[in-house]
Amino acid sequence: MVAVDILLVGFGGGIGSLLRWWIGRLVGERYHGKFPLSTFIINISGAFVIGFLSRYFAIDWDDRYGAFLQSAILTGLLGGYTTFSSMQLDALKLTQTRQKLLALFYLLLSVLVGLAAAFTGAWLAN
Repeated sequence: MVAVDILLVGFGGGIGSLLRWWIGRLVGERYHGKFPLSTFIINISGAFVIGFLSRYFAIDWDDRYGAFLQSAILTGLLGGYTTFSSMQLDALKLTQTRQKLLALFYLLLSVLVGLAAAFTGAWLAN
């Protein structure tokens, strides 16, 4: 690891976080339902893009931290864009408002659709 790798990950992560904030805000201004739609959209779109890019550029996931694409885009940008912790917080909030079934549905749907999105992205990159 060299200083440029650290800068690439940090720069990509900063852009990804800003993009997540911006999309979350846009969705939040238009959607006011109980389902955490903004986090769902962000995570699913991120899963699709990472699936696509990893297959398109033939990323070796045993060594995903070194090259520009891995550092800046996959680890930095998409790591900053997608948000596992916000997904967990959304589910926790739902359980605290007595919506345990919606929380369970949200978590299962996020994992299953996210996996399908990553698979679809990888498939389209072929």
